Amino acid sequence: MLLAHEIRLSAISLFDRPGRLAGRCGPYAALALLFLIGLPLLSLSRAGLMLWQAERVAATGIWSEMLLQGVRVDLIQLSLLALPLLLLAPLLALRPLWPLWRRLNTVWVVFALTTLVLLEVSSPQFISEYDSRPNRLFIEYLKYPSEVLSMLWTGFRLQLLAGIALTTAAAVIAARLLRPWRHQEASWSMWKLWLTWPLLVLFCALAIRSSLDHRPANPAMFALTGDPMVNTLILNSAWSVTHAIYGLSHEARSSEIYGQMNEADILGEFRAARQARGDSRPLVDKPEIPTLIAQQATVRRERPLNLVIILQESLGATFVESLGGVPVTPELEKLKKEGWWFEQLYATGTRSIRGIEAVVTGFPPTPAQAVVKLQLAQRNFASLASILGQHGYESEFIYGGEAHFDNMRAFFTNNGFNRVTDQNDYVAPVFSSSWGVSDEDLFTKTHERLKDKHAEGKPSFTLVFTSSNHAPFEFPDGRIDLYEQPKGTDNNAVKYADHAMGKFFEQAKASAYWQDTVFLVVADHDIRVRGDSLVPIERFHIPGLILGADIQPRRVKTVASQIDLAPTLLSLIGVDAEHPLIGRDLTREPENLPGRAMMQYEQHYAWMEGEKVVILRPEKAPEHAHYDRVKKHLEAAAPPAAAKSLERRALAHALLPAWLYREQRYRLADTP
Repeated sequence: MLLAHEIRLSAISLFDRPGRLAGRCGPYAALALLFLIGLPLLSLSRAGLMLWQAERVAATGIWSEMLLQGVRVDLIQLSLLALPLLLLAPLLALRPLWPLWRRLNTVWVVFALTTLVLLEVSSPQFISEYDSRPNRLFIEYLKYPSEVLSMLWTGFRLQLLAGIALTTAAAVIAARLLRPWRHQEASWSMWKLWLTWPLLVLFCALAIRSSLDHRPANPAMFALTGDPMVNTLILNSAWSVTHAIYGLSHEARSSEIYGQMNEADILGEFRAARQARGDSRPLVDKPEIPTLIAQQATVRRERPLNLVIILQESLGATFVESLGGVPVTPELEKLKKEGWWFEQLYATGTRSIRGIEAVVTGFPPTPAQAVVKLQLAQRNFASLASILGQHGYESEFIYGGEAHFDNMRAFFTNNGFNRVTDQNDYVAPVFSSSWGVSDEDLFTKTHERLKDKHAEGKPSFTLVFTSSNHAPFEFPDGRIDLYEQPKGTDNNAVKYADHAMGKFFEQAKASAYWQDTVFLVVADHDIRVRGDSLVPIERFHIPGLILGADIQPRRVKTVASQIDLAPTLLSLIGVDAEHPLIGRDLTREPENLPGRAMMQYEQHYAWMEGEKVVILRPEKAPEHAHYDRVKKHLEAAAPPAAAKSLERRALAHALLPAWLYREQRYRLADTP
């Protein structure tokens, strides 16, 4: 507060004394103050964050370069804030409209400085949760204020109140700093205004571009280290959010940030990859749906089985002892002996809707939003529900929270689901949290619905999405022996979620529907995906288990992706289908194949074959690495002998989903 007081006194002095800021800068004095306050403010915030993350910053050895490049980023952001006002100066800064110009400057600069402070104050907690400065997730969560505010108030009350206090203080201080400006008279002539205006506009334009190359500066230009989180510290949070907004509005061709490849070459690489792994499922001759596959189930049944997918919130391998995590999933560890247990299964992304995209639709990841939220996927987009619907299945989504979150209700009902059950459908739940009813209530409802469906005799597909393992980690007392203190931690929440799931499977095994149903238990993603490598592959590792009916125990050792689950399930439940899902049917593959997986981590895309990894980066050459699954660490490696072939395969599979989405070719044969 003492520093703020000194800044205020200095600024008032500059405005009050003739010949100082107001006299020298005339109509641009308020904008000058924006830079004079904004630059040190952002630099101090950056320095503080760097000291907080000193261990990871020190590992890069570029402290001074980060600070210097950070000033460059700050000039970009401040120029972006100044330019709208600057463009209005010739119209409003003349004497007849001078009072309006002063008021507009005051409001705009106060708003700008307050926003900068708000985003910087939000940064530490966001980094703690997502290992990054505020980005597109920050924007997406703004669409759900009630859920987010409830979560913040319950789990992060101190941080929320401190943030509100600091942001309010920033607004008050900024308004007081500008008080002298509100009394300044017009002192510049029209000619002086017109002579200086083009120079200032040019300065802002060049500062915003911040490069004389053919492309302007973007976050990739400041990716100076192999640690993605440290790279975001070089930025400021306002520019990170600004660039995320820009990216969200230009997502249709987002995968092309990695490179160009024509349609024929993309599809050629896709077909070659299928042939290389011995995929015998024939492609259907329909050029308008180029990935359409005729899949005959490897398990022949008189009557196809029901399917239940339990999508577990944030259940990464970090919570499964046998996969190298902490011992908080004893029920899952027991169940894994009864079915197909995946030892090397990887999520495609870091958010729930990315997990839904992969598991329910088999669609590969892109740098864009998951298709659950994209406009062209809101109708006639292939999904397990629409595929099974052609075989008489009734599909239902069961969730403990509000199904409109992340556009789930709309996407599901428009793409094959017949029914959605959410928070409003629970009568007298035993426990409710910020994100909905408890997993106990969720599984009780699921058990009731499965009994009813079985009694009706119709084949069914049920997607169950848990939520108890979500910050702020609320669950009922007295259910488990806590793993640690205090109660509201991720480890305790996972242990509770595992307990609720274990009770459900006890009920299911004793029920008539068990023998007619195949269950998949899988995570949507790991919690707090972070690391000091370009893509922290160890944090994409998730558990997966297929059990029920006549499923026999098996250890699946091959590297697999979430997109491989849907085709595999179709074979296990005995459904023949024509579908565009590009994932593998693991019932057909020899167990000794190395396998492959793909992972989207912010703007980086990792393609992994066995232990070989190639990472695609925007406007940079691909990076080759080796993943040590024992040490759970990604190590830089020299490009292998077939590096170019691996890079082309990765690029083709990164570009393919974006092209399929844009051309609306990821659909079933009987849809327009």
